[in-house]
Amino acid sequence: MKSLFSVAAIGPYSLKHRVVMAPLTRMRSSDGNVPNDLMAAYYAQRSTDGGLIISEATPVSPRGYGYAKAPGIYTQTQVEGWRKVTAAVHAKGGRIFLQLWHVGRQSHPLLQPDGAAPVSSSALQAEGDAYAESGPVPFSMPRALETHEIAGVIDEFRQGAQRAREAGFDGVEIHGANGYLPDQFLQDGTNLRTDIYGGPIENRARFLLEITEAAVTEWGPGRVGVRIGPSGTYGSMHDSNPQATFGYVADELNRFGLAYLHIVEPRIKGTETVKVDAPPLAAQHLRKRFHGTIIAAGGFDRASAEAIVRSGDADFVAFGRHFISNPDLPARLRDGLPLTPYDRTTFYGGDARGYIDYPIAVTETDAA
Repeated sequence: MKSLFSVAAIGPYSLKHRVVMAPLTRMRSSDGNVPNDLMAAYYAQRSTDGGLIISEATPVSPRGYGYAKAPGIYTQTQVEGWRKVTAAVHAKGGRIFLQLWHVGRQSHPLLQPDGAAPVSSSALQAEGDAYAESGPVPFSMPRALETHEIAGVIDEFRQGAQRAREAGFDGVEIHGANGYLPDQFLQDGTNLRTDIYGGPIENRARFLLEITEAAVTEWGPGRVGVRIGPSGTYGSMHDSNPQATFGYVADELNRFGLAYLHIVEPRIKGTETVKVDAPPLAAQHLRKRFHGTIIAAGGFDRASAEAIVRSGDADFVAFGRHFISNPDLPARLRDGLPLTPYDRTTFYGGDARGYIDYPIAVTETDAA
């Protein structure tokens, strides 16, 4: 029987357990949004026990930013910086996928080249804040991408996937959740277009599917994942028929031979956990539609993670905030050790404090 600590595979990679480190925006890159030694140390700490890490969300272009100091994947200098990270992870026996990101309208001119307006599927402003170097700033009014511009954005994702391979990653994940650009095209509450990227589900899903196809072209099957959030409302997201929309996406993603489908459960709204006692319904529903590996994320603890794996509704479970404060989280979950609480004030930006200074649990066996 499958359990949280039984061996499993993602694509061609054999993993020792089913605890995944979720993508976590931390905003610690150096000037030029370049990954650095501090980041390499952070990821290395969380690479023990032969599991999978999904990197923090990584913009594929300067226009894809909504968080200052997030590391990018659009320059050669950034590729060199990421090589330090992937080498550190592999030295510890871990695997790491790079999450490819474009925030779309969840931005502000302070974060855009030449102070331009952010881009989106449609000119609709979202509620919420971007993070400039000066601090939080409200999302600003975006402009709708012209049809002829969209191919260029898709190619930015392709180039990001290509550079990720050059940087030594084991695969890539398309960030299609949390109200970011692919999600803005997908859901009818944010897509008012009348061209081939708007209207019926088939058109609205086109952008996400074409990005996925571009990444698979670079990586081949089994090395590309996609993250979706069927119940996400952060950033003013909504859809008139999410079951139909995301069911169609799950059906279509079957043709790519993905490494996995990463599904955010409805218990997460932005950075907050809500409805903690609600069952993980999103993965259960989409398991009937998607035929490959599923990673579930969203407010799980050890018991609920074990339950969803044993039920077969998910194959892996991603943990986020507890991985911030527990570098050895898989071992703590396996051995029933207490978890170190996290300090939310150090989540975004800063230095080593709240980043690489959380303790590793020491058991009596270790001490002996």
